Amino acid sequence: MSRKKIVAGNWKMNTSLQEAKNLVERITEQINEFDDIIKIIIPPFPYLEAVAGLLSNKANFYSGAQNCHTNPGGAFTGEVSANMLSSVGCNYVLIGHSERRQYFKEKDADFVLKIKEALKHNLHPVFCIGETIHERKTDNHFKIVTEQLTNVLNQFSLEEFSRFVLAYEPVWAIGTGETATSKQAQEMHAFIRSVVTDIYDSTIANNVSILYGGSCNAQNARELFACKDVDGGLIGGASLNADDFCKIIFSF
Repeated sequence: MSRKKIVAGNWKMNTSLQEAKNLVERITEQINEFDDIIKIIIPPFPYLEAVAGLLSNKANFYSGAQNCHTNPGGAFTGEVSANMLSSVGCNYVLIGHSERRQYFKEKDADFVLKIKEALKHNLHPVFCIGETIHERKTDNHFKIVTEQLTNVLNQFSLEEFSRFVLAYEPVWAIGTGETATSKQAQEMHAFIRSVVTDIYDSTIANNVSILYGGSCNAQNARELFACKDVDGGLIGGASLNADDFCKIIFSF
């Protein structure tokens, strides 16, 4: 079984509703509906239903959410549950994004609960891992990524994990002036696959898609996607430009 090629666009806290609709339309009109690349559009929460509707009849296009809560419902003002996401046509959800770790102090225990909720409501978790610049420069990057993976994945069965997508975010290469090379990306992706092999087995490790999320753009995507263990990208800023996002999709 060959791994799925995936390009996911994380819009973060950007766009108005009309801008979101226009962006989806500009992206979908450029993409051949018969290609086999999985495209995931991840808009802000208020636009999810509109985006999901625009993508509903587009082959291999899916909507994703940027986060979900650890609980199924209740008195959690300002939060969104996995059930709510599923009810508006969402297919994927980011869990453990570096900005959630950094700004909202979310921990491994939170991610386990969030993923359990996501799986319960038929969402595919896109689980993000990655090291900071300090952790990279002190040669702790493999240790940190191993801990991030094992602390969470050990809580899920092989069958549950088969619904995951992984995304490697070298936090040290995002907005720091540092640049991750394709060699560094490949090295970490291969390492992640080896950790998954240790937790589960080589078959499941060889089938899980691992996305690169470190400032992937229209200029470097082709080189990154040519790496043996890089199965696509989790795209930030470049996903807000339809032409750039499509160029990334065409980079396989």
